[in-house]
Amino acid sequence: GDAEVLMGKNTMIRKVLKSQLTKNPDLESLIETVKGNVGFVFTNRDLKDIRDRILANKVGAPAKAGTVAPVDVFVPAGGTGMDPSQTSFFQALNIATKINKGQVEIVNNVHLVKKGEKVGSSEATLLSKLNINPFS
Repeated sequence: GDAEVLMGKNTMIRKVLKSQLTKNPDLESLIETVKGNVGFVFTNRDLKDIRDRILANKVGAPAKAGTVAPVDVFVPAGGTGMDPSQTSFFQALNIATKINKGQVEIVNNVHLVKKGEKVGSSEATLLSKLNINPFS
């Protein structure tokens, strides 16, 4: 291929970088930056082309309970495709709904999770049921 992508647990990445410090002392500056989702891309090609290709294949990731939201998460107003027996999820989160044509409909756009806050289990379950994958 055009590039090699390496991803792994942050502790393992730090351990490998530390083991290579004797060969390349410049790696020490990388150790401090290994936080969050980290991956390395190795290529001899133009980095802009590789970046464009990676971004073109980016897909949304589901919200998991307990993770810190990197972005604000909104639930749009409108039909949900869920039947009326599922209104308890919306009531637990104080989301105004109505029943329309046999399905639950959200009345207003809802700011469900703020950036920097932890995602609760109710929020994660609701986003999953609505097939909303807000994170990347």
